[in-house]
Amino acid sequence: MWGLAGGFALTALLYASVGFGGGSTYNALLVLADTDYRLLPAIALLCNLIVVTGGTIRFARAGQVPWRALWPILVLSAPCAWAGGRLLVDKPFFILLLGSALLLAGIVMLVQREHGDAIAPGHPRLPWVGAPIGMAVGFFSGMVGIGGGIFLAPVLHLLRWASARQIAASASVFILVNSLAGLAGQLMKQDAAATPEAISAYWPLFLAVFAGGQVGSHIGARLLPQKVIRYGTAALIVYVAAQLLWQRFGA
Repeated sequence: MWGLAGGFALTALLYASVGFGGGSTYNALLVLADTDYRLLPAIALLCNLIVVTGGTIRFARAGQVPWRALWPILVLSAPCAWAGGRLLVDKPFFILLLGSALLLAGIVMLVQREHGDAIAPGHPRLPWVGAPIGMAVGFFSGMVGIGGGIFLAPVLHLLRWASARQIAASASVFILVNSLAGLAGQLMKQDAAATPEAISAYWPLFLAVFAGGQVGSHIGARLLPQKVIRYGTAALIVYVAAQLLWQRFGA
């Protein structure tokens, strides 16, 4: 358990330094540790909440959250995350979904181009595209137990939806809201494996992500350039995705 906690702390540090929660990699580490897969989404979503809550508060206090443009994304993403969280998914399909999602996320992080802190002229926030984006990302996120910010942020960058800082703030809020909704769905499944008692047995992981998230958000981004941290995180994601997909298809 303590070795796994070290991996969680490192993951939280890396993800928090680039504005994400780390839910996808928590899930993958739990799969590779042969944890009961029915517990995975709930544990990962709780870890997400621990990591992103502080970041969300800091972004909100700094006035970086574009609430008016963000609400169309949030308003339908949360119920979709809840619905996705309630779905019963068997282990082979879960590993396939998770491995594919990680691989896609890692590639996106490697090729993503940031556009700085100014919105280019002629590129409005396009609030009407928020609802379908939020629905799709929210549903998938709830199903596999992630916050979804790692998929939302690249789409918003591609659309030149807002400044880089505002997108990071929006991704943090999105992860918080959808992690809460997805966790509610996971706990309401007919399969009663993910009970509070079963989840509480993994308390060392929650302490680990709290510590790692604090270090990542306060220190990690100052020690290394953001690009270096992002590429390192992407390389780790792709490696873990390859491990999961090999586990799924290699045998």
